[in-house]
Amino acid sequence: MTVIVLNTTYEPLHTVSVRHAITMLWRGVAAVVEEGPEMFGPMPRPKVLILTRYVKTVWKYARRKTGRATYAHGTKVTRVEADPLATYTREGVLLRDHGQCAYCGQPTATTMDHVLPKSRGGATSWENAVAACAYDNWRKGDRTPEEAGMPLLWEPFIPTVYDLTWR
Repeated sequence: MTVIVLNTTYEPLHTVSVRHAITMLWRGVAAVVEEGPEMFGPMPRPKVLILTRYVKTVWKYARRKTGRATYAHGTKVTRVEADPLATYTREGVLLRDHGQCAYCGQPTATTMDHVLPKSRGGATSWENAVAACAYDNWRKGDRTPEEAGMPLLWEPFIPTVYDLTWR
């Protein structure tokens, strides 16, 4: 069970476990927006939290320059991509894949898996990371998808900022 965490502007940031949400409430860094009918110990289980202080989300809006600077008529001209590319984060990988496991397709992905394991020289990058459920991530282990007999359902790609917006 997960809890949605909103920024002070009601912009969704990420999801956390119920246990982590209770800790956030106890520390006073968040307040409950919506509760579920279930109980978590002596209190109702929170569904949505809002932070008490604004958190800057720089990774969502990072721009990357592409190409080299050129000079036209004595002025420096730099080409920037129309859709800014997102900065790599674990949460970004889960958002890009919509919480779906890249191996079984179930919407239960909570972990990030390196397609080519880091122990074999795999990079921590958009092209080498996919969302995976805990079971499939454990089952694949330190092998490539081909060695594990677990083909990818889609190829990882570098998303733009707009690909990572809340849907």
